[in-house]
Amino acid sequence: MSIYIYILTMALTTYLLRMLPLTLFQKPIRSRFVRSFLYYVPYACLTAMTLPAIFSSTSSLLSAVIGFVVAMALALRGKGLVPVAVSACLAVFVAELLTRTML
Repeated sequence: MSIYIYILTMALTTYLLRMLPLTLFQKPIRSRFVRSFLYYVPYACLTAMTLPAIFSSTSSLLSAVIGFVVAMALALRGKGLVPVAVSACLAVFVAELLTRTML
């Protein structure tokens, strides 16, 4: 249930931040700071909601960190969403298997 609250909150935040400037300001926004602020806020909100979930979604912090590192490495190399997500999931799966067999 909480995942739906996260998604709804992110959708509303993104929608409001994109819609409010269009309705409140009749003239084009010339300030580079305000334009860049309005551009990056949805990404910051999405990151703030997803990052804690990444580290608490697995049974061990080590596997979460491994999946995060794999995802970041592939994303920084310009890979698409599907290869990054699948690779991160596989990395977490293998890390979980290895930590369970070690214990």
